[in-house]
Amino acid sequence: MGPFSRLFRKNNAPEQKESAVANLLGGSETLMLGLNEPRWSGRNYQSLADEGYRKNVITHRAVRILAESAASVPLVLFRGDQKLDHHPLLDLLNRPNPVQGRAVFFETAYAYLNIAGNSYLEVVMGGDGLPAELYVLRPDRMKIIPGASGWPKAYVYGVSGQEHQFPVDPISGKSPVLHLKSFHPTDDYYGMSPLEAAAYSIDVHNAASSWNKALLDNSARPSGALVFEPKEGNAVLSKEQFDRLKQEMEENFQGTRNARRPLLLEGGLKWQQMAFSPMDMDFINAKHVSAREIALFPMICRALR
Repeated sequence: MGPFSRLFRKNNAPEQKESAVANLLGGSETLMLGLNEPRWSGRNYQSLADEGYRKNVITHRAVRILAESAASVPLVLFRGDQKLDHHPLLDLLNRPNPVQGRAVFFETAYAYLNIAGNSYLEVVMGGDGLPAELYVLRPDRMKIIPGASGWPKAYVYGVSGQEHQFPVDPISGKSPVLHLKSFHPTDDYYGMSPLEAAAYSIDVHNAASSWNKALLDNSARPSGALVFEPKEGNAVLSKEQFDRLKQEMEENFQGTRNARRPLLLEGGLKWQQMAFSPMDMDFINAKHVSAREIALFPMICRALR
């Protein structure tokens, strides 16, 4: 209960019954991804969330298992040696805000922590000076403003060009935002995403899946070329010959229903393979190896705690 121990200290904060950033969420949001990405995906939140969580079933399930398991741990509150069954803190954690219960709230917080390495909780104070609601904020929208002392000066939450600043008291360090983060060896303010350690294996696994799908969509065989080698006469096909050959290829040899169908060549045509075979690439084995490496992700998460 350490992170929440300071929540129930009375203050004279005015009545406020909604998230301070709720009004920022109504506008549209445009996500711009670089078109010239290298072979390895980026290590920012968007890339890790998209390539890791959204597109990779193994990573997705690993994050879900961690988040659901952590959220299912029962919460017990003690005052000294006395166990408390009823307390405003327990009520708040059981119903953090009007749209989330305890399980969904903590699953969201832990999922963000595992994907981004950072999770931000916002506390909304009631008219009695005690916490009334809790919200989980998206980590990619949060920016930390460093202070002169080396600690955060403020947290800035931005959506669609609009920003809201959460100040940090320079003396007590109190703030409406609680920042949970994983250890990062080279960053003083932000945590390291556990997905970053598994990112190379995720890329290999995703690439193998995409290549496998492309093979199935293209006759389940590697790409190649039909080379026209006439014995005599014109060295190129006429437009009519080219169009007819292209149509026959599309109708008779592309798609999964035509997989392994033999290709008959005539009139000076020769098949020229232009890529490695599946056996040469051994992509199935590479995919399995990557899957095993990604499956280490839960242990990586525990090691970073």
